[in-house]
Amino acid sequence: MELRVTDVSRLAWTGDCLAIGLFENGIDLAGDLADLDQQLAGTLKELIADTEFKGKSGDTAITRVGSGSPIRKIALIGLGKADGLKLDGVRRAASASARLARKEKCKTLGISLPPWQNDPVLTTQAIAEGVELALHQDTRFKSEPDEKANLPEQVELLGYGGQEAALHQASQICAGVILARELVSAPPNVVNPLTMAETAQAIAADHGLSLEILEQEDCEKLGMGAFLGVAKASDLPPKFLHLTYKPEGTPRRKLAIVGKGLTFDSGGLNLKVGNSSIEMMKTDMGGAAATLGAAKVIGLLKPDVEVHFISAVTENMVSGRAMRPGDILTASNGKTIEVNNTDAEGRLTLADALVFTEKLGVEAIVDLATLTGACVVALGGDIAGLWSPDDTIAAQLMAAAERSGEKIWRMPLEEKYFEGMKSVVADMKNTGSREGGAITAALFLKQFVKETPWAHLDIAGPVWADKENGYNSVGATGYGVRLLVNWALA
Repeated sequence: MELRVTDVSRLAWTGDCLAIGLFENGIDLAGDLADLDQQLAGTLKELIADTEFKGKSGDTAITRVGSGSPIRKIALIGLGKADGLKLDGVRRAASASARLARKEKCKTLGISLPPWQNDPVLTTQAIAEGVELALHQDTRFKSEPDEKANLPEQVELLGYGGQEAALHQASQICAGVILARELVSAPPNVVNPLTMAETAQAIAADHGLSLEILEQEDCEKLGMGAFLGVAKASDLPPKFLHLTYKPEGTPRRKLAIVGKGLTFDSGGLNLKVGNSSIEMMKTDMGGAAATLGAAKVIGLLKPDVEVHFISAVTENMVSGRAMRPGDILTASNGKTIEVNNTDAEGRLTLADALVFTEKLGVEAIVDLATLTGACVVALGGDIAGLWSPDDTIAAQLMAAAERSGEKIWRMPLEEKYFEGMKSVVADMKNTGSREGGAITAALFLKQFVKETPWAHLDIAGPVWADKENGYNSVGATGYGVRLLVNWALA
């Protein structure tokens, strides 16, 4: 598929499908739309009337144009109220246009959407992201290609001529999102600690990042008892990954992104049973996948910030070597942890990763993890939870999420809840009571960051889509990549 920007008007465009965005309560045809309707022999007015199209966000309508027309089909895309249009609304409208074109087997698509806040650069980027992410299909594990794919061969963004740079940046960002999607979607016999390390090596080699891989012996020397406690049961060796991007010259900021990297989580001896969907535990490395996706994008964009990308990667398995409920682990900062649930393993790996990261002397740390089912219960499948004791970094992430369209909601760090995690025999347990489980998980992580501004994102809900939603198809979403990149570039 080729994405292009052009100054060709919708009156002059020719091709298989012309998709036009219309605002709610603003569908009375005037100006060039009236001219276009006349050119199409009244087809626009008929389509609006026949489908009772109101222009609400998510509304779509499409029809075939009479023979002899330079346009084969015309589509209408609802934008909602004009004063409520968000950048992600543009992105979603573009994805709806692309999905309609694919469904209608249109090889060429012209998209005509208004600029968001008169900003053609961000609008171009949002349209391109919406199209590319909506049409992405992961068919790596199918024996035959999907003959019903019907992907458009050419998509033109009408009225955005000269925005090639924004188009190129969108393509680079989507490359990172797609990498994260494909890592999360892949089965655990394909993506494991070894192949995650290989992915990091490829990113470093292709995009000029430096890479440090700490092997098990290296982690032992650093006292990473929490991380290694989780890794003990697996037949595959753990890999502690540290990618670094440094710009030419003095960096404007020094940041770190830490991703949870459980390539499969059986639950350990607290084995996942019943309705726990153990087969979906391949997604438990969604934080690490987003971290690697963001590393790829930063390597492509080459901004003036220094960014460290860290992930302690392993499996949580069952064997005679497995950590047991009741075991006490010692993290690399000397804190002792009584394991009262081996299925709360992600926070153990993150504990040592956060201690390692703070020693790098960065100005801010963001970790993201598919950490708790409690966060999904609280916020559902579309929204990630945000915890931070620092208002500045929390505000930065909220602004980045607003631009990327990846929803987050700030949650409380209720210190009193940590009382339930105190242990008689160690400094703390790795889980508290069931109530407020996502909060106590964040409070656990907080014990491993001393002074650096820090935020935690629980992405257990939005890492995977059970049904089509905007530019996310069923499957892995690549959640977090665009948010993290926006945060780093701010």
